Amino acid sequence: MALTVLDVAHWSTWAVCAVIKLPQLAAVLQAGSARGLSVTSLLLELAGFIVFLRYQIYYGYPLQTYLEYPIIIAQDVILLLCILHFFGKMKRALFFAVIFWGGWYMLTLRKWIIDLAMNLCTFISAASKLVQLWCLWQTKDSGQVSALTWSLSAYTCATRIFTTVVTTNDLAVLIRFITMLILNIWVTATILHYRKTKKTD
Repeated sequence: MALTVLDVAHWSTWAVCAVIKLPQLAAVLQAGSARGLSVTSLLLELAGFIVFLRYQIYYGYPLQTYLEYPIIIAQDVILLLCILHFFGKMKRALFFAVIFWGGWYMLTLRKWIIDLAMNLCTFISAASKLVQLWCLWQTKDSGQVSALTWSLSAYTCATRIFTTVVTTNDLAVLIRFITMLILNIWVTATILHYRKTKKTD
């Protein structure tokens, strides 16, 4: 029974993650604007994803527990390029690529580095959500921010809480997913609140 539920959790997570950023990308491209989106939030999210993926690989965790991360990272990179384009800051893309590429290799120079990075990963990922919340609160406008993308992120965090408990039971990973679930729900609710407020004005 648990294996079947585990398989469904893995497969549904992969399926959702295959398209998780597409609603956000579609909204940005359709509007020709990145209004309401935070570059800082996306950069922090990318950093958190990269650290998490590297940690999973370093410790030899089952591929099923992190297979979606390369897909999400690729989608985030495309989204970042779109946002930089619409903000007129494409020259920064090379700088960010060098930083992330160098960080990928530096993470595993020593075991203590990857362990520390994983412990900080939750704070980095939480900061990315809080920065997006701050951006929404400041503008009081959800702009092109996709509630569907954020709600899909909440779903994947919920499934990953289950798969982590069943497969690795890594406390650092569990804390990360629980924290991200709460913050993804909060961002989704904030987006919907400002979308509703804008419609009633």
